[in-house]
Amino acid sequence: MGKAKVYFTKEITPEAMIRMYQAMGVELPGKVAVKLHSGEVGNQNFLRPDLMKPVIDHVKGTIVECNTAYEGKRNTTEAHLETMKLHGWADIAPVDILDAEGELELSIPEGQKIRKNYVGKSIENYDSMLVLSHFKGHPMGGFGGALKNISIGLASSHGKAYIHGVGDVNNFWNSDHDSFLESMADASKSILDLFGEKIVFVNVMKNMSVDCDCCSVAEDPAMADIGILASVDPVALDQACLDLVYASDDPGRDHLLERIESRNGVHTVEAAEKISVGSREYELVEM
Repeated sequence: MGKAKVYFTKEITPEAMIRMYQAMGVELPGKVAVKLHSGEVGNQNFLRPDLMKPVIDHVKGTIVECNTAYEGKRNTTEAHLETMKLHGWADIAPVDILDAEGELELSIPEGQKIRKNYVGKSIENYDSMLVLSHFKGHPMGGFGGALKNISIGLASSHGKAYIHGVGDVNNFWNSDHDSFLESMADASKSILDLFGEKIVFVNVMKNMSVDCDCCSVAEDPAMADIGILASVDPVALDQACLDLVYASDDPGRDHLLERIESRNGVHTVEAAEKISVGSREYELVEM
């Protein structure tokens, strides 16, 4: 696969979000799902609606999420919708919890660890998808970006357990770690197959805690904000974000890298490239 273009700006504003979407040169057709992270109740680092609203309006999108597979304020549709209201998402756009009415099984013929993925059933109602991801650390994945947002993020509650358990929902917390990362890569492949060229990705490198937005008690960020990146290739996009962290001279960089490296975070990107989700080779285009 050839080099993907990854667009980059240091400006983190609502206006810049629209510019980065437009830089990709893709007009998403039909009914547009906008996948983002609702943020667990108590989390202080999740990206706020005011940053996202203009680009969501631009594509006339519906905010989509799926329920979690663990205790919290997002593990049932009722609780998740309350969280969406509490965090202001329901004020800026329609909200759809995709697995409220069950799940849809997607096939992954090329899967390295799992050959099927369970996503929220209502994903069938959308023609295209804008993926707005908060790039930051993660307690299990090392980091969270575009690939995690479309794999774990779009999986139903049961599907999340299936990915974590590498095909065995009863092995949620005890599966082989690299196999879990490869399962996330496999699941991301099923989403790319589903939407084809009608899915694009924006990563925001802001509030980069070592913890995910899924943590109700998260560590404050130690590293300064970097910017916004966008690409039609989620592998190139996540790789570019990792490279920008490595290239930074910020004193908090090593703290974030310790989290990423201790969880072998790059392996998700490696595994996704291996099954042609995208390419780690990219051209960074600074805007």
